[in-house]
Amino acid sequence: MKPHLSQRRNAAMTLFEVGIVIAVILVLAVLFLSRTAKSYSPETTCVNNLKQVGLSFKMWAGDNDDLMPMGVVVTNGGAMELVRTGNVLSAFLVMSNELGTPRVLLCPADTAHLTANDFDGLTSSNLSYFVSVDMTNDMNPQMILTGDSDLLLGGKKLPPGLAQLRSSDPVNWDIRHLKFEQIGLADGSVQTVTSGGFRSQLMLTGFATNRFAIP
Repeated sequence: MKPHLSQRRNAAMTLFEVGIVIAVILVLAVLFLSRTAKSYSPETTCVNNLKQVGLSFKMWAGDNDDLMPMGVVVTNGGAMELVRTGNVLSAFLVMSNELGTPRVLLCPADTAHLTANDFDGLTSSNLSYFVSVDMTNDMNPQMILTGDSDLLLGGKKLPPGLAQLRSSDPVNWDIRHLKFEQIGLADGSVQTVTSGGFRSQLMLTGFATNRFAIP
């Protein structure tokens, strides 16, 4: 009796086929890692932080007659008088419940400041973002509410405290995000802008001079 010979092809993969599978897996891994790295980039995290900060301001205003901490006196639970002296910390402290965590107040690209673990220990050394002194409500959607404090005026770093800026002033970003930085507007949006874009936004606010509390 003759042995029966199978007509089926050998199911084992050739070296060429194995190489193709490995190459496809490597390409997919590179694409996944690139997408993951982009989603956790300092710029993306900074944008998300400012969106959370902007939402917190709106939530706080919703419980305080549509006024933000900069429009409510200290005796009523706000931070008006303190912010007007350049004390940006006070605006964030009164919003601790809305913010949830102080970690959203630090940009991951900001190497000059440190992350705070809780609001009890929060100081200006844990803040990356400025706050508008004149932003008492969200009626003007073009108002700059907050943004990266990495600002230069005439080539010099803006010191902590009260800064008064006009669109004609030689204001530029420093090196935190290279040529682009983030600002949060009254309408809740976050814009990535150049130095020129920031100066243009100063003009759109309608104020001859914009006042910011700088950490």
